[in-house]
Amino acid sequence: MADKQTYDVLTAFLAWREKHIKERNFILILSLVIGILTAAAAIILHGFIDIIKKFLTENIDITNANWVYLVYPIIGILLSGLFIKYIVKDDIGHGVTKILFALSQRKARIKRHNMWSSLVASSVTIGLGGSVGAEAPIVLTGSAIGSNLGQLFKMEQKTLMLLVGCGASGAIAGIFKAPIAGLLFTIEVLMLDLTTASVLPLLISSVTAASIAYIFNGTEAMFKFSQNEAFDMARIPYVLLLGIACGLIALYFTRAMIWIEGIFKKLKTFWKKFALGATILSILIFLLPPLYGEGYDTIAHLLDNNDYGMLMDGSLFYGLHKSYWGIIIFLTLIMFTKVFASSATNGGGGCGGVFAPSLFLGSIVGFIFAHALNQAIPLTIFEGMHLPEENFALMGMAGVMAGVMHSPLTAVFLIAELTGGFDLFLPLMIVTISAYFTIKLFNPYSIYSYRLAQKGELMTHDKDKAVLTLMNINDIVENDFTVVHPEMTLGDMVKAISKSRRNVFPVTDDKNILRGVVLLDNIRNIMFRPEHYDNMYVKTFMVSPPAKINNTMPAEKIMTIFEDTKAWNLPLIDNEGRYLGFISKSKIFNAYRHVLQEHFSEEA
Repeated sequence: MADKQTYDVLTAFLAWREKHIKERNFILILSLVIGILTAAAAIILHGFIDIIKKFLTENIDITNANWVYLVYPIIGILLSGLFIKYIVKDDIGHGVTKILFALSQRKARIKRHNMWSSLVASSVTIGLGGSVGAEAPIVLTGSAIGSNLGQLFKMEQKTLMLLVGCGASGAIAGIFKAPIAGLLFTIEVLMLDLTTASVLPLLISSVTAASIAYIFNGTEAMFKFSQNEAFDMARIPYVLLLGIACGLIALYFTRAMIWIEGIFKKLKTFWKKFALGATILSILIFLLPPLYGEGYDTIAHLLDNNDYGMLMDGSLFYGLHKSYWGIIIFLTLIMFTKVFASSATNGGGGCGGVFAPSLFLGSIVGFIFAHALNQAIPLTIFEGMHLPEENFALMGMAGVMAGVMHSPLTAVFLIAELTGGFDLFLPLMIVTISAYFTIKLFNPYSIYSYRLAQKGELMTHDKDKAVLTLMNINDIVENDFTVVHPEMTLGDMVKAISKSRRNVFPVTDDKNILRGVVLLDNIRNIMFRPEHYDNMYVKTFMVSPPAKINNTMPAEKIMTIFEDTKAWNLPLIDNEGRYLGFISKSKIFNAYRHVLQEHFSEEA
């Protein structure tokens, strides 16, 4: 009864809205609501993480190793994994990848539970020490809010895609207090193309979310950073070298994470994955406590040039905190093991993203780079020059992030907004560009898009590829072809021809396996000779098609097959070779034009 009343109220509201509020204005209202809701979600998530973390770690002994580091992360990924397995009953990992998949393959429809499930799982995971970030879960949450609001009000697919982008923009702006970065993230990472009609809703969501974050969390930057000296242009060569180093570390992080994920995928049961993940994670955090949680405390210490010795608090390395080589070795170990800790967290059952790990890694790379050069290598090219370690830590954050996510613009503005380091705009741009081009030499896709790109399910800024990705093969299959069988006679074939409007006939066996095709042109010279009607069989004059299309192939590959074979019609089969229908080039062209007009037309 309650469901019917809700439906009636919603129907009445939709009718009223269509009469009194224009579609464009209603989208702006929805973008405002999305900004409010995503900001609230970000505040709740960070609040839960902080409460859990402070409760568990406030009595940590900073002068000795702490055995609780062996226990907390195990409990965290266990609780999160059980929550996902028995309550959510769905995979909620790789949040940004799931958004990209929804945009390209699910008509921008994201499941309802994603509006809350990632919040719960990631807060438990990170609060108890999981070495991942909260940003990917909150971005998935924001996008799910946008998608489900759009579905609730029966918005078309093109608008749903925009609302998903609004949710992502609002989430980034709300959690980082960075409205410009939120907008750029949607363009660069989600690869959502902007038109004049879509810029305003994205801005409204990001600015609204950031404003609410300012109200509740203050207007100061997330990380305290003070520019003590103006940037010296003579340091540009070192900034370029830092960018290259960041690109190589980003490459290592991306490939190592993909490799480790492959190992976890081979483990078929939840408990095997949990055992491996828990063992790796707890041991690494016990030995290297800065791997605990998001790592933002470590970033804050590195941005405060006089405070980095505190990184060894609570570890076996505590006695080396005043040693130059001690801090270098300690941070280098963290730099190369962070990817194992992050992968073990997610692989073992936890929930989190790589946003924070990339910032964490970048700050370490930048600090080590400057610290090592200042102490170990005389800067003879520019005598007496000193590289500010906190500045290079800041630039390293932007460089690694740009490399891991293939998002140089987002990295520049996010780091500037996170720290207030706008005076370093030029070096930030230099380091992100050099890092981006370095990793692009080896990795054409970001860590988010790699998995989808391998399957041909990635939507990109390339309009042609984006249209092909959005095309649904099931919508262009033609099933009005007359099926014949190998044992049929020429006489039976003639009867089939008389009832068909097609000049191609698929040949299948008793299990519906495609064995070949009969082309009308190939039998035209014998089909009017009755003396052969009973002694010639389909199996004698059927031929193989120029190619077969599998129903799992992406549209881009199908188009390539058509171009290579010069065929006009090709049969469609499944993985077992069963006949499903035909795909024609004309049908593909019509579908292509329809998708292009529906999703990429510029509205006035």
